[in-house]
Amino acid sequence: MAARGDRHLYKPHGELDGIGGGQAAVAAVPAFGLASADRFQPRRDWRSRIEHHFHRLDLVQDLAEDIGTARWYRGFGTMIALGVAALAFWPDFSAVEAATTVHAGASVRDEYRSQAIAPLGLGGDTGRRMGPSAKVVPLASVPERASLQLVATLGEGDNFARMLQRAGVGTYDAGVASDMVAAVMPIGDVKPGTRFDVTLGQRSAPGEPRQLDKLVFRARFDLDLAVERQGGGLTINRHPVAVDATPLRIRGTVGASLFRSARAAGAPMKAIEQYLQTVAAHLSLDGDMAPTDQFDMIVSYKRAAGGGNEVGDLSYAGLERDGKPIAQLVRWKDGQFVDAASMSQPQVFSTGMVQPVNGHMTSPYGMRRHPILGYVRMHAGIDFGAAWGSPIFAVSDGVVTFAGRHGGHGNYVKLDHGGGLGTGYGHMSRIAVVPGAHVQAGQVIGYVGSSGLSTGPHLHYEAYQNGRTVNPLSISFASFRTASVDKGELDAVKGKIAALKKVAPGAALQKLMPKYAPEKGATGAKSKAPIAESD
Repeated sequence: MAARGDRHLYKPHGELDGIGGGQAAVAAVPAFGLASADRFQPRRDWRSRIEHHFHRLDLVQDLAEDIGTARWYRGFGTMIALGVAALAFWPDFSAVEAATTVHAGASVRDEYRSQAIAPLGLGGDTGRRMGPSAKVVPLASVPERASLQLVATLGEGDNFARMLQRAGVGTYDAGVASDMVAAVMPIGDVKPGTRFDVTLGQRSAPGEPRQLDKLVFRARFDLDLAVERQGGGLTINRHPVAVDATPLRIRGTVGASLFRSARAAGAPMKAIEQYLQTVAAHLSLDGDMAPTDQFDMIVSYKRAAGGGNEVGDLSYAGLERDGKPIAQLVRWKDGQFVDAASMSQPQVFSTGMVQPVNGHMTSPYGMRRHPILGYVRMHAGIDFGAAWGSPIFAVSDGVVTFAGRHGGHGNYVKLDHGGGLGTGYGHMSRIAVVPGAHVQAGQVIGYVGSSGLSTGPHLHYEAYQNGRTVNPLSISFASFRTASVDKGELDAVKGKIAALKKVAPGAALQKLMPKYAPEKGATGAKSKAPIAESD
């Protein structure tokens, strides 16, 4: 054992000095009884022999002992083999196949709930179909409703008969109804967006479209048409709608802003715009109008008993101060507004520098660097910044000497006011006058644009004196208008003003009764006979 201890670095725990494990320990064991013990050992079976064999191999070794021996290398080999086996069964990083999770929405949950065993109040309130059982017997045919009521709408560019066919009306009935309506009024006058109340009856045979029983719609603002089936054929009936044409009168105090005050009083946008343009052509909105003044506007207005209204044009524009009229302007011939007080005597129409557009000055008269050409040159006018499409007004009475394309001015209008004075208006988006036309101060001659050499929508305004451009701020216009009307026309204007002013504010908003106006005669026509109607 000494020699063996010299060859190895460590000794097993069982071979320590003084403890049994070597030949000395074996010699100390009594010899008697050994042969008898081996003779009476039980015979091992095959499982025990295999277990004893591997136990003798001693595959598991403490690698901290007997380093370098065959037993140590055997234990090391066991460790390597176990490591290789572990790596061989190492799982990869691929997705593990599992049951797919499905998101159950509201409809899916209702389906599950409807098929579950639950009271009828919980399982049959979803309206979803149940799976048929063996007791379910298919029906040969399902009874239909006796009639269907629906609403159809005529679209932009749509066809009358095609609209009815989309609603379920048969081709024949749709054609007959279209011909009936066309006999009463032009079919193209039915406005897009008109709603039709359609009633469909029973089918004449299985698979055939339903018959048209009734069709009611608003053909015009003052007329309802009803196509009905009577005695096996279609007839059309006219129902004139009661319409009230009382003008809408709105009064109020000018206040800090005439526009806001008129809107607060309920005036339509279109009426306010026309009022401002009309009054501005006869008065100065800044100098001749005070916050305490009373504005008075009357607008043509129609309203039907069945609902709906139509707002027309401005009929009267008035302005009062301390109960006395400053302006009483009424729409007269050719849509122009006249004032009865100034029809028979010369009147100064406007004085001073008149601004041709509602905007602000962006570039004065004089030398400047051109924003497009890039060099300094004379700017022979004034630029007013304004919104695209804003109306451009004539600053005084005159004659149109040029209206068309004019080089860098783009769309250009030039007016001759007499006495060697003239004005020019450039960069218009659209021209509203023609050469040779006579215009009055405040008349619209075009609209703001950006034609020609322009960087954005604005008005280039020029003034001419004896053919040469001058600073428009140095010229003041004073236009006089002498009315040449006879006494009868003057009395007619005054009478119209008096009639309009008798309308009480808010009178056009009273309730209308009845819906339909009295009919002069029976109306109606069958589809199999000529249409005979009377208003």
